[in-house]
Amino acid sequence: MKTNNNTIFTYLIVLSSLFILFSSCTNNSKHINKFSKLQHNLVSADSSVFIELSKQPTVYYFHYTRRCITCNAVEEITKKTLAEFYGNKVSFYSLNLDEEKGKEKSKELQVSGQTLLIVVNDKHINLTNEAFMNAKSNREKLKNIIKATIDPFLKE
Repeated sequence: MKTNNNTIFTYLIVLSSLFILFSSCTNNSKHINKFSKLQHNLVSADSSVFIELSKQPTVYYFHYTRRCITCNAVEEITKKTLAEFYGNKVSFYSLNLDEEKGKEKSKELQVSGQTLLIVVNDKHINLTNEAFMNAKSNREKLKNIIKATIDPFLKE
């Protein structure tokens, strides 16, 4: 009987940990960007000022200084997809978590670690898992996932 209780307890701990892990990086509806009420896009030339469009998606890719091949592929595919389908309609920021600018923005968006995040108003869509699963093995699938995630917001 003791083994069953230990097994159940272990499962509960694992499930709780997974819930905390996944909820910390996705859909943080409580977090409201202090600039979200602005109805226009103001982005400085050096990207040191971030103000999101009120209705347009903004894509953030958080990474560290040391990056693997897959990390570079996620950024490359994301940039190419955004340029191909949206031109200047969707802003993209690649932020280094080892630099102050990246640390500040990651705190604001409640991101910890390498993340591909699409933000529209206070809605955060985390595509990190899909990005890292497909960046090397199925680039076209990742491209389609990014497009399918952004398109509904541009048609509103």
